[in-house]
Amino acid sequence: MKIRYVDDTDTLHIEFRATEVAETRDVDEDTLLDFDRDGKICGITIEHAKQRTEIPQFSYEYSAA
Repeated sequence: MKIRYVDDTDTLHIEFRATEVAETRDVDEDTLLDFDRDGKICGITIEHAKQRTEIPQFSYEYSAA
């Protein structure tokens, strides 16, 4: 998984799996979902991320089952 934030464009992109994107769908004006050829979500892009998320307070947690 990769998380990228581009300050110049205020864009947040989360790649869940490194795979070829077959389709991108608009959720709303500023949110895009990427799907692979099997229809599984492989990424999400959020425009105007500072207004819509808590970018400065980013944290990561992992919990094994």
